[in-house]
This record gives sequence, structure tokens and C-alpha cells, in this order.
Amino acid sequence: MSVIYILLSISIIVAVIFFIAFIYAVKNGQYDDSYTPSVRMLFDDELVKEQPKKTIIKPKKTN
Repeated sequence: MSVIYILLSISIIVAVIFFIAFIYAVKNGQYDDSYTPSVRMLFDDELVKEQPKKTIIKPKKTN
């Protein structure tokens, strides 16, 4: 039973460390993106151009 308490305490410590790292990254602007939202509307509905089919040109026979 004591193993459960040890594992639970270790998992809580790891979770707190990851939460602190996340808060630190957010405060330092790691997730700030001011460019993409302004141009996203230009590229969302972009039409996909179909590639023309390649035709095989057979060489003419010369006599």
C-alpha cells in the first residue's frame, strides 16, 4: 500500500513540474502567433489545381 502513496506523490510532483513549465512557456510568448491568423483566411479555401495527365509520345518510325 505504501507503493501507491509513493507513486501518487511522484506523479503529482511530475504533473506540477509540467504545469509550471507550461505556464513559463506561455508567459515567455512561446505560443504567440500574430502572423498566421491574419493570413489563414487567404489560404483556407484555396482551390486545388488538377495536374494535367501526362501523355506518352511515341516516336515516329522512319523508313
